Amino acid sequence: MENPGEFLKAISDMVFEEKLVTGMVNPTDKVIEFQHPHELLEIFDFTINKDGVDTDELMKRCKDLIKYSVKTCSPMFRNQQFGGINEIALAGTWLTEALNTNQHTFEVAPLFVLIEKAVVNKLISVIGWSSGDGLFCPGGSLAIMQGIVAARFKAFPDVKRTGLFGLPKLAMFTSDESHYSVLKGAHWLGHGTECVIKVETDEHGAMIPSKLEEAVIRCHGNGMKPFIVNATCGTTVFGAFDPLVEISVVCKRHGLWLHVDAAWGAPVLFSSNHRSLMNGVELADSFCWNAHKMMGVPIQTSVFVLQESGLLERCNSASATYLFQQDKFYDVSYDTGDKSVQCGRKADAFKLWLMWKALGDNGFQRAVDNVFIQRDYIAQRMAALNNFELIIPPAKQCANVCFRYIPDWLLDKPRDGDWWKLIAAVAPVIKKTISLDGTLMIGYQPLPHKKLCNFFRLTLTSVPKLTNKDMDKIIEIIQDAGNRILLADLEKENYAFMKS
Repeated sequence: MENPGEFLKAISDMVFEEKLVTGMVNPTDKVIEFQHPHELLEIFDFTINKDGVDTDELMKRCKDLIKYSVKTCSPMFRNQQFGGINEIALAGTWLTEALNTNQHTFEVAPLFVLIEKAVVNKLISVIGWSSGDGLFCPGGSLAIMQGIVAARFKAFPDVKRTGLFGLPKLAMFTSDESHYSVLKGAHWLGHGTECVIKVETDEHGAMIPSKLEEAVIRCHGNGMKPFIVNATCGTTVFGAFDPLVEISVVCKRHGLWLHVDAAWGAPVLFSSNHRSLMNGVELADSFCWNAHKMMGVPIQTSVFVLQESGLLERCNSASATYLFQQDKFYDVSYDTGDKSVQCGRKADAFKLWLMWKALGDNGFQRAVDNVFIQRDYIAQRMAALNNFELIIPPAKQCANVCFRYIPDWLLDKPRDGDWWKLIAAVAPVIKKTISLDGTLMIGYQPLPHKKLCNFFRLTLTSVPKLTNKDMDKIIEIIQDAGNRILLADLEKENYAFMKS
C-alpha cells in the first residue's frame, strides 16, 4: 500500500457504514443473506493468483464478505451462546491486534502479562477463593483439557515424565448433558472416550449426585481409577446448573478433583440475584469461563483458573532456555508462558479487562440481570400462547428457553407416534423458513437420552441489550413461519431425514 493506514481506515469506515457495531442494527434488518455452499462458490472470487489485485478489488471482496456473513450483532441472532460484541471490548481487540505480541514473556508483553494476572486474580476473588492461578486459553474446550491435565498431574505427578503406560485405567465423570469437549479431551489426552462416564441428570438437566457416587463406586469395582469430576454450570441445551455442594461432598469422599465448566453460566456470579445458581463454586479445584458468550466479549475469550498456586507451572513447564532464562535482568516470575501448553498465545485478557474496567462490577450485574429478565418475559409469553410449549420451566436454568412450536392444525390431534413424527419436523422446517427469510437465527436439537424429539433452544446474551420488544419480535417471527407450515412440508422433511 502506498499510503500506510489508508486501507485500514477504509475497512474501519466500512464497518460503520454496514452497521456492524452492536446497537446500530435494527431488529428488522436481515440477520443473514443465506446462500448454499455451491452458490457462494459461484458468487465469491476465492482464487489467489501470481499477481496481486488492487485496493478496489479487495474492497469489493470485503463488501461481499459482509453481505453474505451472519450479522451476529443483531438481536435476532440467537443461534448459539454468543452474539453481538461490546464496543469497548472490540476496541480492545483492535488495539491488541495492532500491537501484535505474544503473551509468553514479560519482555515482549509487559502490560499484557500484568493485565492477564489482574483479570485472573479478579475472577479468583469473584469465585470466592483466597488464592489461585490461571491463564487465558484458545476456547473453552482447551480450558477443560487444562483442568483434566492439572487433575491428572495432581493425582499422578510422574505422568508428566513416564506417560500413561504405568497408570491404571483412569475414569472421569461428567453429566449426560455436558459439553462434548470432555469426550474430545479424553481422546486427545490419550485416555480414550471409554474412560468418560456419563452421569444421569434430572428433569432439569442437572447431574444427580447419588448417581455420580454410584458410578464412582462402580468404577472402583471394575478396576478403574477415578480422578476428576467435570460439573457443568450452564449446560449447552437446557442451561442446567449441576449441584456443586453435593457433588463436592462426593469428590471429597473419594479424593476426586472437581472442575467446574462454567463456560456459559459463570456470569451469574456477577449478579446478587442469580449467584445462588452456583452455590458451592468456591469448593471447586478448577474453573473455566467463556467471556465471549453471555457477556459479549469478542471471540475468543476463555479463561481457566485453579485454586492451587504453582500447580500449572509444575504441570506444564518445559523450561525452554531460549525463552525462559532464569538470569534475566527482571523478575522472571512474570514470564508466564511456561505454565501454558502453548508457546504462541494471544493477549486475550485485555479486551475483557477494558470492558470490565468501563462497566465495573455493577455494570456486569445490570447486564446479567437484564438477560434473565428477558428470559422470564419470553417464557411467560410463550406459556400463555397455545402454539408454544415449554420443554422445562426456565427458573432453575441459565439464559436458555427450550420450547416446541405446535401448528394450529396439530393442536387438537392425539399425541401418538405419527403426531410426534410430524412435531419432530416442525423445528427444521421453521428453521429453514426463517433462515431463507433472513429474519431470525435460532437453534434446535433432539435429546434422545431424554426421549425428546427436535425442539427449539433460545439462548439470550447481554450484547446487544435485549428488550421486551425483541422478545415479542422473536415470537412473531416464529408464529409467522409456523402459520405457513403445511402437512406436506413436514412429511417432506420426515422423508428427507429418513432417507439420509
